Amino acid sequence: MRVVMLSKALVVGQYQKKIEELARHSDLELTVVVPPFWRDERGVIPLERAHTRDYTLRVAPMRFNGQFHWHYYPTLPNLLRQIRPDLVHIDEEPYNLATFHALVAARRVGARALFFTWQNILRRYPPPFSLMETYVLRHSDYAIAGNAQAVQVLRAKNYRGAVQVLPQFGVDPDSFAPRPLAQSPNRPFRIGSGVGRLVEEKGIDVLLRAVAGLSGDWRVHLLGSGPAQARLESLARELGIAARVQFDAPRPSAEMPAYYAQIDALVMPSRTRPNWKEQFGRALIEAMASGVPVVGSDCGEIPNVIGDAGLLFREEDADALRAHLIALRDDPARRAELGARGRARVLAHFTHARIAEDTYRVYRLLVG
Repeated sequence: MRVVMLSKALVVGQYQKKIEELARHSDLELTVVVPPFWRDERGVIPLERAHTRDYTLRVAPMRFNGQFHWHYYPTLPNLLRQIRPDLVHIDEEPYNLATFHALVAARRVGARALFFTWQNILRRYPPPFSLMETYVLRHSDYAIAGNAQAVQVLRAKNYRGAVQVLPQFGVDPDSFAPRPLAQSPNRPFRIGSGVGRLVEEKGIDVLLRAVAGLSGDWRVHLLGSGPAQARLESLARELGIAARVQFDAPRPSAEMPAYYAQIDALVMPSRTRPNWKEQFGRALIEAMASGVPVVGSDCGEIPNVIGDAGLLFREEDADALRAHLIALRDDPARRAELGARGRARVLAHFTHARIAEDTYRVYRLLVG
C-alpha cells in the first residue's frame, strides 16, 4: 500500500513520531511531503528531523509559504506521477489551495484521497475558497475531523462522505512523562498556561485576574508570543502581580517536556469568539501525559479532551478558576490524583501510537 502524506505541520519534530508509528506496518510504503520551513506570526519554524525512521521524508518547495489559505506545493503533481500512490493523505483544511491542488493531482494518477479539518465553526468563504472547498467535499473519499463539532460543520456544508473524529497528532508518552522534581517547602506554586499565541481568544487576562486574588507564594509562566503580550504585561502591572508573571519565549518542541516538569498545574482559559473557539488544545494532552493536573474553560473541544481527568470552569469566570487553583495548591494529593488520571487518559486515547493505529485502519478501509 503506497501512501503519500502532505503536511506542513510535520516540520515539528515531535509530531513526526506519529509517522514512525504508522511506518511500523510492513505493508505500508509511506512518503511524507513537507516544506523546508513554515512561516507564521511567530516567525519561521524550520524543519526538525527528529523522528524519520522507516518512511521517506521528502522536502518540497512551497509557494506562498506562510499564507494559510494560499500555500501549495508546485512539484507535487510530478512527485505523485513518480510514486503512483494508492492514497494521498492531505493534512490540510478543505478550503485551502494546497488541498484542492493535491486532490486534483491525486485524481489524475488514480489515487484515492482524504483531507483533515479542525474547523468547528460554520463559516462561509468567498470565492475562490468556497469553490475549492465545494470541489474537495464532493470528490474526496474520506475526511478526518479533529473534533466532533467539525463533523457537524462538514455535514452542514453537504459533505456526505465517510468521516472519523481523530486528532491530528498525539504525544509520545516516553518524552512527555512525569518527572518529579525535588520539592522544597519554600518552592512557590507554579502555574503554566498552554498558550502558544498570546491573543485575546486564549483568555490569558482571565488567568491573570484569577491569580491576582490568590494568596501565598505563586508564579505564572506564560509560554508564547503574540499581539496581546504588551496588553497582558500592562494588565499584570495594573493588578500588581508583574513580578510574579513571567513571559517565556516559544521553545522548540523537544524542550517542552522540560517546561512541563517545572510547573504544578496547567491552565487553558480560552474564550469563544464569533470566528474562533478552541479546536483541541494540544498543551492539555502534553501536560496530562507529563502528570501535570490541568484546568480548562468550557470553550470548544476542551471539555472533551480533559474528560474526567482535570478541572473545568465556565468561560470568563475568574472566580471559579481561582477556586480551582486554590484547591490544587492546597492539596498535593489531589494534584497527584489528577496528574495520574490525566496520564491514564492520554495513554488510552491520545498517544501517537493510538492515533497512528486508527489512521492506518482508515488507510486499509480506503485501499482495501
